[in-house]
Amino acid sequence: MQSDTICAISSAHGKGAIAVIRISGHNSIDVLNKIYSPYGKKETSKKLRRRVSVGQITDGTKFIDEVVVNEFYEPHSYTGENVVEISCHGSTYIQNYLIELLIKNECRIANKGEFTYRAFMNKKLDLSQAEAVSELISSKTSKSHELALKQMRGGISSEIKILRDKLIKFASLIELELDFSQEDVEFADRKELMTLLDSIKFKILAIIKSFKYGNAIKNGVPISIVGQPNSGKSTLLNKILNEERSIVSDIEGTTRDTIEEMINYNGIEMRFIDTAGIRNTDDKIEKIGISRTYEKISSSLFILYLIDRSNYNSSLTKKEIQSIKSKISDEVKIIVLLNKFDLNKSDFKDNFLENFDCFDISAKKNIGVEKILKNIEQNVINWNDINSDIVITNQRHYSSLTNTISTINEIEKGLESKVSGEFLSIDIKKSLEYLGEISGEISNEDLLDSIFRDFCIGK
Repeated sequence: MQSDTICAISSAHGKGAIAVIRISGHNSIDVLNKIYSPYGKKETSKKLRRRVSVGQITDGTKFIDEVVVNEFYEPHSYTGENVVEISCHGSTYIQNYLIELLIKNECRIANKGEFTYRAFMNKKLDLSQAEAVSELISSKTSKSHELALKQMRGGISSEIKILRDKLIKFASLIELELDFSQEDVEFADRKELMTLLDSIKFKILAIIKSFKYGNAIKNGVPISIVGQPNSGKSTLLNKILNEERSIVSDIEGTTRDTIEEMINYNGIEMRFIDTAGIRNTDDKIEKIGISRTYEKISSSLFILYLIDRSNYNSSLTKKEIQSIKSKISDEVKIIVLLNKFDLNKSDFKDNFLENFDCFDISAKKNIGVEKILKNIEQNVINWNDINSDIVITNQRHYSSLTNTISTINEIEKGLESKVSGEFLSIDIKKSLEYLGEISGEISNEDLLDSIFRDFCIGK
């Protein structure tokens, strides 16, 4: 347990109705008693886990503020230490005065994420739960909030612990074999180990697959609006946003750069990117815009390819879509939008387009726009069809799990080729280390620094 006492403003910075000042450390209650006098009789029972009181903060004889104080006694607190939360009036003067007063009484300003870091070090949270605290604070939609809550309550931690415990059992049996290597005994059943590895690999691969969904929910779904000039891309973006965000003109090549805007659709954050129209041009500026179009295409998860159905060119459309497909992975979904349906409602057929989801729309008249959003939403939900209970949103977890799969593959190869227990033990330990990185059972100072420096001060 850390020996010093830390403090910080834990509420949002700036003026407000109230503000919360947080203190943590073994000496937090002693620090509080130097500046705080509760109204009425103070309870002194050593069995108390928490005490709430109203009183006044003073600096010597100077009255500062009337406050509400929550005292949490170790180990029954967020950090596992004595914690004090002072709810004061939200004047920036009062907030700053209280912080200065605490520093004068042997506190120091907390580092970024230090309260949660102490919770981790005092085993109140594991590392994945600590990361979920940060994700919960930064959640912008109902679904990102839901995923952060599941992780903070130990969703992935519980599953990883089960997998690790099973591997640890076999690792210990193989270690026992090595202790009796001269007697040529086998304590770990190789067939049982192979069955276990298949089971673990199946579960990990399901969790890995959830990352596409989790990452999209956490960071937003990037969606590029692509097509030939004057196909209606900017009009469509404006209708989706319900505002005149992008300039609309009959002049070809109006959009020279990408325009990005976010919407929250049923708890999913969608990031729409209006791009420059794709065509051959000698205009240097427009060429740069088209180059950026292809950059955005390569990093998108959905591509809305607009076609002006009143001026359709089959060979040009095929050429452009094939060019787009050459720059994206198989996981990226292309949705074809047959725009300007209000101008040409005749039957539309092109065998090349039968392999894509196609929608008749009129961006100008707002016909079919809701269907596009529904289609994207359903596709995102379907990404999580294998494992709905455990979803990873963190790139670090994804990397640790993919590394675990690699080491499990090595163990399986070793079993098939009947390598000695010594080599099996090495690969099993690697698997355990990769799984342990997720919960923080295996960690180092650099890893912890990189995680907690992204937290805000006060959390």
